[in-house]
Amino acid sequence: MRAVEPIRDLKEINAMKKYLKGKNIRDYALFVVGINVALRISDLLELTWGDVLKDRDFKTVNLKEGKTKKIRDIKLNKAAQRALRELLETLDTYKLSDYIFKSREGDNEPITRQQALNILKDAAEAIGIEENVGTHSLRKTWGYHAWKNGFNPALIMETLNHSNLNIMKRYLGIRQDEINDLYDNLNI
Repeated sequence: MRAVEPIRDLKEINAMKKYLKGKNIRDYALFVVGINVALRISDLLELTWGDVLKDRDFKTVNLKEGKTKKIRDIKLNKAAQRALRELLETLDTYKLSDYIFKSREGDNEPITRQQALNILKDAAEAIGIEENVGTHSLRKTWGYHAWKNGFNPALIMETLNHSNLNIMKRYLGIRQDEINDLYDNLNI
């Protein structure tokens, strides 16, 4: 089984957004929120409108992670808020208890992990991403771009619940060519 990769290229990220938005606004919102909050797919799919909204305004998401059982506070950034607002505007009605990434099956059920995987794999294939993309690519994409944008590695590690820098670097797919790029561009 091949490990999934982050989506490293911003052009590919934007192509994924465009493709998914043209296909299904829920799937677009899943992708955008996923690459902006660093949650595991199991936690992402469990989000309800009540987790993110208070009086139609976005609030800090407070949740207990399924895997680690740690309590996390997640401030939704503008990109995540915008995608959720666009999704919300397409709904005729909603309740705060409704899942955000609602399945068409059943009364109020989230899409499954398998359905999320199918959505991402289909979109990646449609736009020509060659790396192995899966649901964990959302979380890895967040970490990779946080790293590339110079955010403090300790904060990234804490957000991803990684115990050391080597684990995080391997997880994010920091490659030798990026290390070489560092050598080329840092001239003291």
